[in-house]
This record gives sequence, structure tokens and C-alpha cells, in this order.
Amino acid sequence: MLSLDRMEQQTVFIPESDAEEVEADLVIIGGGPAGLTAGIYGARSGLRSVIIERGALGGQVATTPVVENYPGLTQVGGKALVDLMATHALQYANIFQGEEVMDIRPGDPILVLTNRRRFMTKAVLLATGASYRLLGAPGESRLSGHGVSYCSTCDGPLFKGKKVIIVGGGNSAVTEALHLHNIGVQVTLVHRRDKLRAQEHLAQNLFDNKIPVLFDTEVKEIRGKDRAEDVLLYNLRSKQTKPVKVDGVFIAIGYTPTVELAKKLGIELTPEGYVKRDSRHRTNIPGIYSAGDVEGGYKQIVTATGQGAEAALSIFEDLVNPYWKSKQATA
Repeated sequence: MLSLDRMEQQTVFIPESDAEEVEADLVIIGGGPAGLTAGIYGARSGLRSVIIERGALGGQVATTPVVENYPGLTQVGGKALVDLMATHALQYANIFQGEEVMDIRPGDPILVLTNRRRFMTKAVLLATGASYRLLGAPGESRLSGHGVSYCSTCDGPLFKGKKVIIVGGGNSAVTEALHLHNIGVQVTLVHRRDKLRAQEHLAQNLFDNKIPVLFDTEVKEIRGKDRAEDVLLYNLRSKQTKPVKVDGVFIAIGYTPTVELAKKLGIELTPEGYVKRDSRHRTNIPGIYSAGDVEGGYKQIVTATGQGAEAALSIFEDLVNPYWKSKQATA
């Protein structure tokens, strides 16, 4: 069922009528920090819990070279942290890696259909995560984790006293620029438009702190042999291109939540495209819950694990005192 290392494997589709049937109390879709934590808390509450992950366990964490802000571990490789979480979760929950959820059919029980199995369950937790929007500039992917970052909270302290740029002009980009400035990083904001899209008070804070902004400017290339060393900037007004020496590039142009299954189910989304849920992680579909980055908010490992624990405990309490069944009956 599980390999802690990502394995390339051909997707196999088994007809629904021939698929193995698995009974569970809780099916968790997504094997990142939120999903793995939910598996632990769900099983420890007495729920038969399974985790389904179509790709590599750990999500974005698995590709993070160094994690320095996870409580209790001053410095740990992202892959090592994922392995710790997965090994812990395996003590409680079954993990089905390399399986893709094709359909979810609400009811009593809920049917979760993958390319290999049929899961009959009382509740489903969507912990499908979100991915950073990529800039698409040459050198970005090659130097990701080697001077190119998408998280100032995660990697900012590595650049104290060094020169970096942040690409973006919205709330996230300005917030990250202010964070880097406050921890002693020499930061310049690069934005392709002629004005910021961030809220006025954030933009004013940026200018009050005298953080330089290069408007009407695009990053055409990120260059360097083993690490980011400079960027090629193109000015949309002057039509001129120039190289600028940097130690790091932070890209803050938003996230893309993984909500294909949520949309297919008819789950309500926020205006930003994330899963809309109540304070106990319930969606508008009875028996379907959410946790982690797919809900938006702070994209941090510790918040994802906390939300995974909260959601699992809410599900347990709802199954003991069936909130969602009463909602279903009145729907």
C-alpha cells in the first residue's frame, strides 16, 4: 500500500464492479501534513481511518530542502519530516499511495471510488492541499530550493543580511516583503503592473519602511549555476533588459487550491477559490469535511497539522452525535 519514497508507476484503472471494497469510518483524501495528522487523530478516536494519496506523501513539504520553523525540530529536511509523519500515521491508519480518487458519491454510506478500490465510509476529509503558482521563468524550477523560494516564513532567516527580490504585487507579496525586511533581509519588490494590488494599509506600510519597488517590471530569467545568482529584469515601459545580482528570489503570486473533487461534489468555495467550511471544518455537503491548505489561510506545516487534528476530532464528535445526519435529513 505504501512506499515512503515516491515511485513512478503506471496508473491502473479497475472497473468499479471488480474493485476491491474497503469499509472505513473516515476516508482522508490527501497525504500531506493535514491528512497524515487527521489519520492519527481519527484512528486514536476509534475511527477506522484510511488515507488516499495519488502522488508523493507530504505534498510541498517533501520538496522543501530545510524546515526550521516546525516546533521541536530546529532544523530538519522536508523529506525527513514527511517520513517521520508518515511512519507515525502508519501506526494507526492504512495509507493507499498511488491511488487517485475518481468519484465521491454522498449518501449513507458515502462511496469513494478510486482507480483501484471502492471505499464505503461514514465521512470524507478533503485534505487535497494547494500548490504555489509558478512564475514560469527559465531557471525557476531548476533553482527551486536553491535560492528560489515561495515562503518567506519558511526560508527568510536563511537570507538575513542578503539581497533578495520578491515577485508579486498583492497582499501576499507585500506581507512577505515586510516580513523579510523586519528580519534583516535586503528586499526589493518586483511587480509587472504600475501599481500594487495589495490593500492600501499594506502598501503604505511598505513605502513607510522604504522598501524599493520596481514597477512595470518582469522577471525574464533566474540565473545561476548551483544557486540563484542574478535575475534578468525586463522593464515594460522602457523595453530594456538588465541583470540584477541577488542571493534569492521569493515568488509570491498566489496559490492554486486543489479543488477539482470539491467542485465535482458541488461544495461551496470562497471567492478566492478555496473550500468554504464552518468553524468545525464541515462543508455544505453532509459528511464531507476539509482541512489544510485547501481551505486557504496560512500555508504553514504547523497550521495544516493543527487543522487536520481539529477536523478529525470534529468528525469523531459528529459521528457520535450525528450533526451531519440531521442536516442530511432536513436537506
